[in-house]
Amino acid sequence: MALMQLEQVIITGRANAGKSSLFNAVLRRSNLLSTSSKAGHTKSLNFYRVGPEPGQLLLVDAPGYGARGRPEWGELFDHYISTREQLKRIYFIINAKHGLNNYDHQMLDHLSKSLLTDRGTQPFTLQAVITKVDLVPSSELQATLKKIRDDIWKSAPLCLTPLVTSSAMKPPFGIEAVRKNIREACSL
Repeated sequence: MALMQLEQVIITGRANAGKSSLFNAVLRRSNLLSTSSKAGHTKSLNFYRVGPEPGQLLLVDAPGYGARGRPEWGELFDHYISTREQLKRIYFIINAKHGLNNYDHQMLDHLSKSLLTDRGTQPFTLQAVITKVDLVPSSELQATLKKIRDDIWKSAPLCLTPLVTSSAMKPPFGIEAVRKNIREACSL
């Protein structure tokens, strides 16, 4: 099957939300997606053919948005999601320690509007993934998760129930749920 005809998922999130660390864990790799402590490390759409050889789907890593994002990165992302018929799901990554800010709400609102076509069909779905839950004190975790869920649904009521993860915990938490979610999104 031609590379661009494979079913696809794309990862987006504010710079340093933990996108690369999360998906390296999901793919059982330590360095497939480049990680950096410096925000704005990803500067283009990066395509990864993943799954058993020759690869069953394309995972697309998008640049982070927010204060360190660039308008041209947003244009590239928008063009991709509006033209890619094989796109099955957008993974919206949120750092549990930081919650949602104005950039996240703007992005969720934008994505929510992209979920339905003029004909009322939904070409892809939106899945929130809360990362880095290990950085939230256990006494605050339930309240933090509730606030993040409420904030997501205020901006994007069609967003799927958030998955909760930590790629830093030993063993990693929630990673198998993300794997299963990707398989379901792409009917694998």
